[in-house]
Amino acid sequence: MQKNSTEADDIKSIVEQFHGLPGALLPLLHAVQSRHGYVSSSWVQVIADGLNLSRAEVHGVISFYPDFHSQSRGQHIVQVCRAEACQAMGSRKLEAHAKKVLAVDYGETTPDGAFTLEPVYCLGNCASSPSIRVDNSIVGHVDEALFDQVIAAADKIESSAVNCVTAESFSYQFYLSQDTSALAVHAEAVAQRLRDVADEAELEINLVRTGSRGLFYLEPLLEVDINEKRIGFGPVTPADIDSILSALGTDPSIHPLHLGIVDDIDYLSHQQRITFARAGLGDPICLDNYQNLAGFEGLRKALLMTQQNIVDEIKQSGLRGRGGAAFPAGIKLQTVLDTISEQKFVVCNADEGDSGTFADRLLMEADPYQLIEGMIIAGLAVDASQGYIYLRSEYPLAHKMLNSAIERAFEAGFLGSNILGSSKGFHLEVRLGAGAYICGEETAMLDSLEGKRGMVRVKPPLPAIQGLFEQPTVVNNVLTLAAMSTILQSGSVAYQSMGSGRSRGTLVVQLAGNVKRGGLIEVPFGLTLRELVESYGQGTATGRAMRAIQVGGPLGAFLPESQWDTPLDYEAFTEISAMIGHGGIVVFDDTVDMAAQARFSMEFCAVESCGKCTPCRIGSTRGVEVIDRIMANQNREDNLILLHDLCDTMEAGSLCAMGGLTPAPVRSALRHFFEDFRNHDLGEQGNA
Repeated sequence: MQKNSTEADDIKSIVEQFHGLPGALLPLLHAVQSRHGYVSSSWVQVIADGLNLSRAEVHGVISFYPDFHSQSRGQHIVQVCRAEACQAMGSRKLEAHAKKVLAVDYGETTPDGAFTLEPVYCLGNCASSPSIRVDNSIVGHVDEALFDQVIAAADKIESSAVNCVTAESFSYQFYLSQDTSALAVHAEAVAQRLRDVADEAELEINLVRTGSRGLFYLEPLLEVDINEKRIGFGPVTPADIDSILSALGTDPSIHPLHLGIVDDIDYLSHQQRITFARAGLGDPICLDNYQNLAGFEGLRKALLMTQQNIVDEIKQSGLRGRGGAAFPAGIKLQTVLDTISEQKFVVCNADEGDSGTFADRLLMEADPYQLIEGMIIAGLAVDASQGYIYLRSEYPLAHKMLNSAIERAFEAGFLGSNILGSSKGFHLEVRLGAGAYICGEETAMLDSLEGKRGMVRVKPPLPAIQGLFEQPTVVNNVLTLAAMSTILQSGSVAYQSMGSGRSRGTLVVQLAGNVKRGGLIEVPFGLTLRELVESYGQGTATGRAMRAIQVGGPLGAFLPESQWDTPLDYEAFTEISAMIGHGGIVVFDDTVDMAAQARFSMEFCAVESCGKCTPCRIGSTRGVEVIDRIMANQNREDNLILLHDLCDTMEAGSLCAMGGLTPAPVRSALRHFFEDFRNHDLGEQGNA
């Protein structure tokens, strides 16, 4: 009784901290679960009373989001990524191994209470697949042996700290990324070994922990200043540190991991870095570093402009939303500006859940102030005083980096009620999602921000007119808002001069899956898919022939070789019934089972649907069943007709793109890889 009383008092004290906070339920549930590991049904009444909600509303939210649990779990949470990029590199075998080693299925806890095994549908570490997450640490390139090692050392896994380091005079100035993908391949162990060896040799060094440059195939990438040039070594292991330090004292070029001047590496030198120009150059949360690299110049200009002039600059730049829909960003700003309201909002959709995408995460971890600056500019443009970054919970490091950067920006006067001594104000807060892919849809995200189940809203009204808390709201993704700082800094003409046709600026793509050189690439629009995958990716990681490429995330079509010469711009992809989306590119070699991938597309929709509309909720479930029958050669012709009819219904009748676009990968697999559906053995993939 005493324990229950103590728990109830603790829950009450947590609830009291959230009184008056708009949309408080999700942050409150996160706080409760962080403290206790779960949200007991016995606490629901206390939470409901504290927020003036019904028990049904609280229960409904807990049951909707995969992150919330009503029962205790293991000491460690082990998640295996099931996204397409990880599947392309063997995650199906890895998850079978995980279940065997831990002797549990998904959602179960080992008898000793040490581990709970869970599925996750993308960790944003797609260029280092397959990936797993143990508590808040992500590990990449995981095979069966490494999985066993990680499990054995689970109690020793630690997250890196976020520090702001000022460079001084040292014998050597080193740079090493602390972003998620670098840490996933043991960058922290490299950093510690570098410090230890330097101490042993009494060598004075300075190690700056940067964001990644996006060359993930070279991570951990260790850079060192030599004659004012940054020389790279990679990918580096802790065992390489001694020989690298020795080579620095003689001839660095003789070391087998020597890469030369990092800016001259072909993967980087052939890009046109605009949005990611600062990525990897310095400490991401150091304000001096950001300002020395032209940071906040766009904001300073915006403070001297009228709201309409700011909006006109964005419109004239030709910037289109980088989240997938490619809607003109300036038109959205104009709509919010023209809508009369005492309260307006700017919301950043950072719920980057598509397989093969990690650009948002990379920018938030490598250059968070650029996003902050872009959101302030958007707020100034439409007279919004409050902003929210809706961040997916699978990005714990980005969460830490953003909160640190926001705190520093506020202290320095870039946020708050009196920005840089002006009479203009903007406040910014990070809100965590809870594992629901559907919350990447803008209206479902707004419901989630309001503390509700992430249910898709019927349009109209548009969010620009009636969005968050029924007020006019600018909703854009990370790259779109970040680009606004670039446009204000350099001018709309400079931005508009890049690109082709109606696709202006630069295209940010992410190369992942079964590819030799995965990473982030920023190039002009118009490069063909083949040129990009072959010149940057240089073939598959397995050395086998490429067979299929999926562009645009789990709702994107699978493209055969005959379509690889399509230029990467929005209109060209629309012509082949495909989409660029958020720029995720996942490569599959010739061992891929395209029938299994089509089945996974339907299963993914069934798992992630918000359930509001019947075509999506029921159609995807029936889709899995129909594909199973086709692959088992049960009334094949009749079931093929039924599958196409089902896709027609989902496309025409679904409320949002979740159900409306799920048929795209299914149809493309049927159209271009139909041989994989014949006489298929369901034994290996029936639970995929």
